[in-house]
Amino acid sequence: MTIDSGRSPGHSGLVPVGRITGIFGLQGWVKIHSYTDPAGNILNFSCWHLSRGDQDVIRGLIKGQMHGKAVIAHLAGCDDRDQADTLVGCEIAVPRSDLPALAPGQYYWAELIGLDVVTLDGTSLGRLERLIETGANDVMIIHGERERLIPFIKDQVIRDVDLDCGVIRVDWQSDY
Repeated sequence: MTIDSGRSPGHSGLVPVGRITGIFGLQGWVKIHSYTDPAGNILNFSCWHLSRGDQDVIRGLIKGQMHGKAVIAHLAGCDDRDQADTLVGCEIAVPRSDLPALAPGQYYWAELIGLDVVTLDGTSLGRLERLIETGANDVMIIHGERERLIPFIKDQVIRDVDLDCGVIRVDWQSDY
């Protein structure tokens, strides 16, 4: 399972795994935009940390399912449409410790956000702001002196990811 997130996990030890995008039905169910791959893997987490602005709550997952290509869920303490509506827009996060361990050389996207991106000759291109899926390959969005889009292709473009040093080394020209 990979986690696609436009946000950094921050210092809380929580990793964003999705966002509540709407309400579903009359009995407190919500629609979810999942950052997990596949999308239904978000339902593997029984305790969701929800945040939006000053609002931070923890809700247990009572039941969830795929509804077409969408994910819907019923959370503890959310028993009607009005209660569900108060959660729309909340980011869903889980403790990093709840995520499955990855094989060497694999990373959750949330771990890469905020890392410095440097060329093989040591030129800094900026910080990784987010990753996007394009179908052909994933793309890093780098913010530095200008915004750059760099394909996330291991061994061709991505030469090294050093989480301890906070650096991604890329085979990329600084003038691209």
